[in-house]
Amino acid sequence: MSHFRLARLCLLLAAVGLNTAPALMTSAHAQKADAPAAAPANTVRPELFKLIDSAQVQQLVAAKNITELQNRITQAEALPNKTPYETYAVNRVKMVTASVAGNNAALATAIEEVINSGFEPKESQTKMVLAVADIRYKEQNYPAAVEQLKRYESMGGDMTTARPLLVRAMYLGKDYAGAKTQLLQTVADTEKAGKTPTQEDLKLLLSAAHESKDTAAYNTAVEKMVAYYPTDEYWSELIRVGVIKKPGFSQDNFMTVLRLEFAAMKTLREEDYVDLAETALRDGFPTEAKNVMDAGYAAGVLGKGANAKAHGQLRDRANKGAADDAKNIASGEASAAKAKTGAGLVNLGWAYSTMGQHDKAIGFIQQGIAKGGLKQPDEAKLRLGAAQAKAGRKDEAIKTFESVKAGGGLSDAARIWITLLKQPAGAGAQATAAAAPAGQ
Repeated sequence: MSHFRLARLCLLLAAVGLNTAPALMTSAHAQKADAPAAAPANTVRPELFKLIDSAQVQQLVAAKNITELQNRITQAEALPNKTPYETYAVNRVKMVTASVAGNNAALATAIEEVINSGFEPKESQTKMVLAVADIRYKEQNYPAAVEQLKRYESMGGDMTTARPLLVRAMYLGKDYAGAKTQLLQTVADTEKAGKTPTQEDLKLLLSAAHESKDTAAYNTAVEKMVAYYPTDEYWSELIRVGVIKKPGFSQDNFMTVLRLEFAAMKTLREEDYVDLAETALRDGFPTEAKNVMDAGYAAGVLGKGANAKAHGQLRDRANKGAADDAKNIASGEASAAKAKTGAGLVNLGWAYSTMGQHDKAIGFIQQGIAKGGLKQPDEAKLRLGAAQAKAGRKDEAIKTFESVKAGGGLSDAARIWITLLKQPAGAGAQATAAAAPAGQ
């Protein structure tokens, strides 16, 4: 996690005038010549005024003469019977001195004294609290930083820039649940404003949700990472938590998962390429196996290492089967049409899709679904949606996937297919390109 900072502390201080002493009046200046004597309000006595006159203090600040500033503070504090306002004025100069000296501990103490005095304007009090929060964060006193930031919020402070600091203080202070709640709000507010959440916020949300064992929030974070910052890593994680790890997933539908990974990800693991190709061969789709093996070799994953020979043998089998299938596929159309169930038509259509003949594929799969008698009609719909996606018929594909309601992981896979198809142009190109055979 990168180190988050508010605006530089000196800018925060300047915003509330901490780098200058307050304008002061002596008791003599506070009264008009013809006015009756009255107890002076918000004034300082002449002997104190000489020590903390704002014009002189500003000159010392400009010269960074910390020794003289501290000397004046010492003399001012030695004066007896100071009024509350005089104490406030001296504390203001203490803030100036601490700021110039870079003494954050003294600065934070002086700020608290100023706020508690009752003389500081409300609008600058909130900025002072934010400055203290920044100090505590830099000290790595994260609970204290959180306390100050919550105080800032309760005072009506603008959390637009402060919330990221609050989130990181909570996270670093191991308040993962609190950080997660704040991050969910940040992401929601950002999206509501029509903007894109930052990748850092989403990564932090992922981690905070994981640490707080909030599965729903974790899944939400993964979905948003895929939506805004898609990578193979996040697609794989989305499929893992959104399909495989969900209650009720059936291993019988693992081929559906592999096909989804192949469509969504640029590069699979070696074992996934091999499993997908071998299963496709077993199920009678040698061209699909060939496409998978070709992609694995092109990605530099297959054809090397201890399993290089086995990869080569599997690829040879896939190539031979694909060549035979290309010669004989048309001869199977009549028998598929005469079959009692639509299974043959669905399989025929999928075979055509793997060959890049998507429009013909869509027609046969639709006929098979309409004919009925399928063990898993929704699995056939998933293949229909994939064929429509590869044909560039995205809207039709989304409607098909939306119609998938079966459990066992099928409806979950359909939902992720929809997420994939709704990616911005270019981000989800795998959906229509990676699943298609080379050259199609």
